[in-house]
Amino acid sequence: MMRRRVAAAVAAALLLAGCSPADGGGPAAPGDEPTAALTIASAASLAEAMATIAEAFERTRPGIDVRPIVSDGSATLATQIRAGAPYDVFVSADEPSMAGVAELVGEPVPLATNRLVIVVPSGNPGGVRGLADLADVSTVLCAPEVPCGAASARLLALHGLDVRPVSLEQSVRGVLAKVEADAVDAGLVYSTDAAASASVETIAVAGAEQVVNRAMAAVVLDSPEPQLAAELVRFIAGDEGRAVLDGLGFGAP
Repeated sequence: MMRRRVAAAVAAALLLAGCSPADGGGPAAPGDEPTAALTIASAASLAEAMATIAEAFERTRPGIDVRPIVSDGSATLATQIRAGAPYDVFVSADEPSMAGVAELVGEPVPLATNRLVIVVPSGNPGGVRGLADLADVSTVLCAPEVPCGAASARLLALHGLDVRPVSLEQSVRGVLAKVEADAVDAGLVYSTDAAASASVETIAVAGAEQVVNRAMAAVVLDSPEPQLAAELVRFIAGDEGRAVLDGLGFGAP
């Protein structure tokens, strides 16, 4: 199911960009050297969307190479940018992480929203029915300094719950991996990440709509290709990027 959704998102992005999905696999003919390259530093929760959007961008910009997406927790990527990592575009899962590098990036552009859900291994061995059960079963959460962890803390506080996780992960993908491996009874992840997994079950959380993270994109000011990076940000936030994000279940910005 997820593969079909991604394929549909790719096709929609390419059609909006004026290309056919059958046009080929890259921006230039075999053997052609790229004329410029860009690197996107993407929050783990947005990495799949960025890879799809980058492919559509390359197809419409012959000679431009958007390198493999650098994916990690937003807080980790922000730390790397402050340390001088050679990124061109930063895609953060939340506004605070982007604000943490405000002096190092251009004007951030809102991209999408995301909310939390509970995920449990197939068969729900812990018998989890709702958020309150997370206090009584083995639970894994994102670390509080990363966007999914900060959102988890707000959601649990909203319900007056004290959950002691067995581990704290640096990205939402780390939480999902523990649940997929049946190493814990439950975890809190973004709804889009839950939808991308075939080996977990999802439980909706009351009040999750009150704890929404807003993804942002911005040009890294030290980029050697600032104009091209700005063009890529506009593409991500434009109709082509919006089609991909919508197809993967992200909410409107």
